[in-house]
Amino acid sequence: MAEHSEHIVPSSLYWLIFITLIVATGLTAWIATVDLGPFNTVVALVIATCKASLVVLFFMHVKYTSEKMTKAILISAVFWLLLLLILSLADYSSRRSEQNTLTGSVAAPHAVVMAASQYSLPTNVA
Repeated sequence: MAEHSEHIVPSSLYWLIFITLIVATGLTAWIATVDLGPFNTVVALVIATCKASLVVLFFMHVKYTSEKMTKAILISAVFWLLLLLILSLADYSSRRSEQNTLTGSVAAPHAVVMAASQYSLPTNVA
């Protein structure tokens, strides 16, 4: 039967991780207000990956299992981060709207109405 060892973690470490997660959440909310163009998504995903890694490593006790398991978790976290970044940035770069390229956001409703008002509908339909 496999040897089972208990690892006792001080509660101060849990509180430190908790405070770090709260600060990272605040940082994510704040960085969403800063216009970084397409890099808003990149920064948010990097912060989210770091937070997820902290939760898996410490709260799920993966850090205290084996070194191979810790490396596997970190490698998979980086893999998923890269996958999400590639897919998100590919989607972002494939958008062709002039308003999106100028401001990095979806066109305002009044801009759509103004653009539609430039075209007239046929008055006599047979």
